[in-house]
Amino acid sequence: MDSKLPFDRSRRAFLGASALLTSGALLPALPFSVSDPSAVANPPVAFPHFPHPIFAFIWRNWNLVPLERMKVVLGCSEADLLSCAGAMGLPMYKPVSQEQWNRSYITIIRRNWHLLPKEQLTELLGWTSDHLEFALQEDDFLYIKLGSLKPDCPPLKWRPIKPQEVERFQQIRTICAETFGDVENEADENLFEFVSKLSAKPSTTVQPLSSGFSPRYGYGYFTLFGDPLADGTVDPFPEGYLQRMTASGLDGTWLHIVLSKITPFPWNAALSKGWGQRLDHLARLVATCKQQGIGMYLYLNEPRYQPLSFYKAYPSFRGVTRGDSAALCTSVPEVQAYIVDSIARVVEKVPDVAGFFSITASENPTHCWSHFQGMDCPRCGPRGPEAVIAELNTLYATGIQKGLEAHRKKVNAHFQGSGPRLIAWDWGWRDGWAAGIVPQLPEQTALMSVSEWDLPIERGGVQTSVGEYSISAVGPGPRAKRHWEIAQQHGLESFAKIQAGTTWECGGLPYVPALENVAQHAVNLRDAGIKGLMTGWTLGGYPGSPNLEVVSVVGSDASLSVREAMQQVAERRYGPAAEAMVDAWYGFSAAFREFPYHIGVVYNAPVHSGPANLLWAQPTGYSATMVGLGYDDLEKWRGIYPPDVFIQQLYKVAEGFEESLRELTSRTEGMALDQGTVEELNAEMRIAEAVGILYRSVANQGRFIQKREDWEKDKDPQAKLFLKELLADEIRLAKRLYTLQRQDSRIGFEATNHYFYVPGDLQEKVLNCRWLMEEWLGITV
Repeated sequence: MDSKLPFDRSRRAFLGASALLTSGALLPALPFSVSDPSAVANPPVAFPHFPHPIFAFIWRNWNLVPLERMKVVLGCSEADLLSCAGAMGLPMYKPVSQEQWNRSYITIIRRNWHLLPKEQLTELLGWTSDHLEFALQEDDFLYIKLGSLKPDCPPLKWRPIKPQEVERFQQIRTICAETFGDVENEADENLFEFVSKLSAKPSTTVQPLSSGFSPRYGYGYFTLFGDPLADGTVDPFPEGYLQRMTASGLDGTWLHIVLSKITPFPWNAALSKGWGQRLDHLARLVATCKQQGIGMYLYLNEPRYQPLSFYKAYPSFRGVTRGDSAALCTSVPEVQAYIVDSIARVVEKVPDVAGFFSITASENPTHCWSHFQGMDCPRCGPRGPEAVIAELNTLYATGIQKGLEAHRKKVNAHFQGSGPRLIAWDWGWRDGWAAGIVPQLPEQTALMSVSEWDLPIERGGVQTSVGEYSISAVGPGPRAKRHWEIAQQHGLESFAKIQAGTTWECGGLPYVPALENVAQHAVNLRDAGIKGLMTGWTLGGYPGSPNLEVVSVVGSDASLSVREAMQQVAERRYGPAAEAMVDAWYGFSAAFREFPYHIGVVYNAPVHSGPANLLWAQPTGYSATMVGLGYDDLEKWRGIYPPDVFIQQLYKVAEGFEESLRELTSRTEGMALDQGTVEELNAEMRIAEAVGILYRSVANQGRFIQKREDWEKDKDPQAKLFLKELLADEIRLAKRLYTLQRQDSRIGFEATNHYFYVPGDLQEKVLNCRWLMEEWLGITV
């Protein structure tokens, strides 16, 4: 969405007004004001490294939001924005492309969560309030990722600038120039540049990898999540990208859907507005993917809860109540018919869809037993969760078969495909449920289990077990083995859900190069007779990943060892540097096995944003959120680990990556490598270096929070010196990650979170640390 201000005029206004503002000549022209935040129940966190929240707003939205949107929200002119930005030393304004705008709304929501009230946030996005509420609910738990709480932000409006604020502008410019001046002129990638690179057809033809694991399906690396079929202008699966998927070893992908968005909702037509266009879009995507050998799988988490107001007209449909909504009870015949007919409509229209995978516990609130409160329903309670969940999967399968039969009649039985299959995922099932559910599942259903679930581990002397989302722990675990055995006893195929690329242990990178762990996991699954793999949730689908490749290589030959599979991958990618890379992968893997895994850690610690997470002189009082906002909540970050153990384990991981990277660099220096191999090697090194930076930073932040209390309580000189050293290291890490992200636009991105951070956030962290040094610790820098 380009700004209406032409670039040449924008440039002149930026440079000229910048000089005037820093001299103080434009002071009367820049009014802004904000209400007193102390009068509200949930005040936003403070950003004292900016002289006023208005400047934080400009800084955080610069080159992410069109000037037109920013000026409307603030009630100012474009010249005002350009003047302020220039005074703070922000880069030249670049018009925001439509593609960037479509792909970055979550980044924009998150960075303005503590700056704007919802009314101004919707104005900034150009959305309706309903659109925002849908995104918060359906974009992979976005509201939970934001803490299920909107801070009470007062509206931002212009007010007269103060002289001391101009002085702070100059300080900000100086700090950024001193810290980042030596890297500003280096070549860099724009945000989302990886999209065009991955979308372009490969310059050479690469044969698809085959494997004994099939299907092998993962999420599209840059596919939108919440309502991905709504905008037909955003192509989630360009042809070049699909070719790269097959070359990396995938033969399938998956898409998030909500049935009421792609089929008519019979009791409220407004809920399904645009369903026909979405279904047409799905048909086109499925056909495109099939042409490239990629099967499309659809997420089933149905039927979704409805607001209590819905049940005034349909009281007999109401199941378990949860807050201000209630389940569409799946024991009710009309609801059962809706499920069957909706899925049948999808299959009749799109018979080439490869299959559906169902989530029937935890995730979104759906049927009466989905969140374990089914006993509150007079119909579902007596039946028990096993019967309800087995029946629900049977309804899904019935809908698939009904739609397939309808399509065959339509084309006079010329359709020769086997039709979509149902994959019943045991995610969220409580212990013991599988024994009652699996025997009742329809024939041809595959049972998919989270491979590493319940795997016992020990980290830093602390014993625990894995929930999911782990590359640091190598599965399968006992729960999956039990469930697969039950499935095999009843003639059902066994699939595994793993995280082959990356996990919420480190979600903001395209993959974690702990290849030994991934390869060993694949060997274990191959030897256990597992047929199909879901290679990841929404993260870890990067199609150039050596991780995905090694999984397929392991499945292609039952005799291959872990090292042999890794060697094959390394030789294809790195030629003469293969042996050095394999040894580095072993080192990275050993280091990663030190990660202080706990589901509380992976969800709450700021391991995805690292140095971009800010520090505060006083506790913020805010609780860390699920892969969203870390704040300063060390208690939630550490999960079950004592603080010192949590911190020390992160330092161990960082040091292991750093040491292996130094060894790899030393061994490959001076090698006669072609340019393509050099670029591939450098890209791998960037990712490995970023892993070390992220973990070292979180460990630093943990130490900072510990020592912050000592300094505030006693003003201990030793604590002051320690804090100064931590802040200096955070500045170093922020600068280095800033450089890496500018070189590699993949860094910091994940499909359902968009960018966890952008380069400006890493510059802001430097401002944050310098303010703490100078204003809080009283150190002259």
